[in-house]
Amino acid sequence: MAEEKPSLPADYVVPKVWEYKDQGGAFGGTNRPYAGAWGEDKPLPKGEHKLQLYSMGTPNGVKATILLEELVELFPDFEYDAWLIPINGVQFTSGFQGINPNSKIPAMVDHSEKNPVRVFESGAILMYLADKYDKDGVFMPKEYPARAECQNWLMWQMGSAPFIGGGFGHFFNYAPIKIEYAINRYAMETKRLLDVLDKHLGEGNKKYVCGDQYTIADMAIWPWIGWLVDGKLYGAGEFLQVEEYKNVCAWSKRIGERPAVKRGVMVNRPFGEKSSQLHNRHARSDFETKTQDYFSWLQCCVASHHVP
Repeated sequence: MAEEKPSLPADYVVPKVWEYKDQGGAFGGTNRPYAGAWGEDKPLPKGEHKLQLYSMGTPNGVKATILLEELVELFPDFEYDAWLIPINGVQFTSGFQGINPNSKIPAMVDHSEKNPVRVFESGAILMYLADKYDKDGVFMPKEYPARAECQNWLMWQMGSAPFIGGGFGHFFNYAPIKIEYAINRYAMETKRLLDVLDKHLGEGNKKYVCGDQYTIADMAIWPWIGWLVDGKLYGAGEFLQVEEYKNVCAWSKRIGERPAVKRGVMVNRPFGEKSSQLHNRHARSDFETKTQDYFSWLQCCVASHHVP
């Protein structure tokens, strides 16, 4: 006979059939056990550019905006529109669900083709943009084995993110109760992933994940692991002793200093200092004239009848 295990809460008994109820905690009320649009029947906005991104400045969303800003820097004529999709239920509206049946940010529509192309999942967006616009392989190698190595680490990030975000981040920071087993389980896995990357970067003293070339693998990994070791994710730096991972810390600093990365983290960002928030991005000049601190200043001017 199987050993009976204790429950948390103590009176919890696993039912024969699971039934949905509000889970509580951050984001608990925005999830459902079924797919499809259950929010407002509302179309998505569309700007003047061929590429339309619908996202939010979370680690997954930032992956896409970093590459988009790197392409802006690389090509004088490259442009895109980025629209803020708050993950408070807006992702379940009919418009967004129409381009991503999984109702998760980021999602993108490319209107440059005869029939608009929808692209969802952050890794898919990175590969689509690199394949279509980065013809010289600046951010994704064109030849093997370098291309395979880039793909390896991109998929490593896609596979490991749920352990860091949905696992460790949820139970450490967002869950309505602190569960020792859950926190320990996912803290162990998060530290293992940090060690995997740290040892990899240390082999041959790599500058970037794929060696000397900065690639979409770095762009995918940095918003998760970089923010984690920089103390910008879950407030867990001390808990995880991130300073132990010296190669990761040096790599993260190197990535964060890139101008396109600094801009990319601002796009679709609805939190933090107002000067770091560019809710919707439509032009290169928006970083100077459309951030939330500028709007606050403009509102003050309007209120005082002193419009510049």
